Amino acid sequence: MANVGIVVISHSEKAAEGIKEIVDQAVGKVAVEAAGGLEDGEIGTSLEKIQAAIQHVHNDQGVVMFYDLGSAKMNAEMAIEMLELENVHLAEAPVLEGAYLAAVEASMGKSLKEIVKALEKEF
Repeated sequence: MANVGIVVISHSEKAAEGIKEIVDQAVGKVAVEAAGGLEDGEIGTSLEKIQAAIQHVHNDQGVVMFYDLGSAKMNAEMAIEMLELENVHLAEAPVLEGAYLAAVEASMGKSLKEIVKALEKEF
């Protein structure tokens, strides 16, 4: 059985990759994908990168997503709408702390609903 996947969205490719690296090294056993920056490496968010990240980690258990700033949230919401996938949740939690907590919970086999509840309780 696969665990809930995690997507980290940031305006900075380096920030998204850094958060992914922290979560991968600290927790492991969970699919984490970074969607940071624009295609040309500039600061911003890319709808296409976000969609690809969701598709890469999506499974029957679902995906929880974290973002850094408002326009990242807007692009994440559009990506969710366009992909029409089940069990995708955009979390309202700090990107690093939230992704870390979600990864710990996912590594224990918790459901998307249980992870969202833990995030809401913590943040």
